[in-house]
Amino acid sequence: MKIIFNKGRGNTAFGLGLIFLIMACESANNRGTTAHSGQELPDFKAYLMVYFKDDDHSLHMALSQDGYSFTDVNEGEAVIAGDSIAEQKGIRDPHIFRGADGTFYLAMTDLHIFAKRDGLRATEWQRPGEEYGWGNNRGFVLMKSKDLINWSKANVLLPEQFEGYDTIGCAWAPETTFDEEEGKLMLYYTMRWKNGLNKMYYSYVNDNFDQLLSEPKLIFQYPKEVNYIDADITKVGDQYHMFYTPHDGMPGIKQAVSKKINKSYQYDSAWYDTEPEASEAPNVWKRIGEDKWVLMYDIYGIRPHNFGFRETSDFKHFEDLGHFNEGVMKATNFSSPKHGAVVHLTADEARKLANYWGLDMSFD
Repeated sequence: MKIIFNKGRGNTAFGLGLIFLIMACESANNRGTTAHSGQELPDFKAYLMVYFKDDDHSLHMALSQDGYSFTDVNEGEAVIAGDSIAEQKGIRDPHIFRGADGTFYLAMTDLHIFAKRDGLRATEWQRPGEEYGWGNNRGFVLMKSKDLINWSKANVLLPEQFEGYDTIGCAWAPETTFDEEEGKLMLYYTMRWKNGLNKMYYSYVNDNFDQLLSEPKLIFQYPKEVNYIDADITKVGDQYHMFYTPHDGMPGIKQAVSKKINKSYQYDSAWYDTEPEASEAPNVWKRIGEDKWVLMYDIYGIRPHNFGFRETSDFKHFEDLGHFNEGVMKATNFSSPKHGAVVHLTADEARKLANYWGLDMSFD
């Protein structure tokens, strides 16, 4: 069984260039221990960034050969239209994770904050704002691919997954990782009950990437009664570094560290961004061939929106790299990205994606 979204090059409201094939999820028994047992890493040669824009609530992709200069594969236009995949006809907060077997996992917030403006619903929010809060939604769009072109797709709404979750106020910013001890994919995200505080939770997810296996469980408790959102976990050695955004005064980026992937994170009071305006959505990615990591985040408190970058080799000392096109980091053909994430690609993977979109880039 397959569902075909034939968007045709230049043939949609967003000028999408993708014949978007959504295939029924296969049984996916090829993951498990073999795919995650320390097999030799691929020879990575490129970086892929996913992000979204407020003006279209859709998925965008950009490629980089060197980790400094990123080029949008579709000249700044969306590659997958949010209205083709989301219950609310829009997506936000895309995150991409690469499994050890080369499978790519996309997780996105199913939410359109301008749906009333764009004629997609009659009310500002899907449910009453006074009861459920700003931007209230109920779940995620989860997608899976071997080639970054053909994707499986699932709309995963928490009230449909678990009894008693009709009163959640939001389910935002999902990210995917793999719990080596449990041998399972793990989805972690921001959630709240009705109009209460936003906190960070996790659930295990099945190999088909279309169903949550466990109810939300708190992953970290902030020491103050404030909103804290947008977790991003990176394993370095035997430690897990979780960056996140507390609304503790000016929203910004903090870090907590643990030797367990989903518990025992130690609070650190330091701020790891250097922005005078509000920031959120941290994402950490490694420079290929170097013991350096980049902390990227969304500076939503400035106009136009932009990403900030800091670089570290020890997760204690960070060098400020500035913003896109205001320092060493470059966005060559796009602007105003929001809530991005980066993964590594092999030369062949990057070349195939670039060729599909007609982008002339070399990855040798």
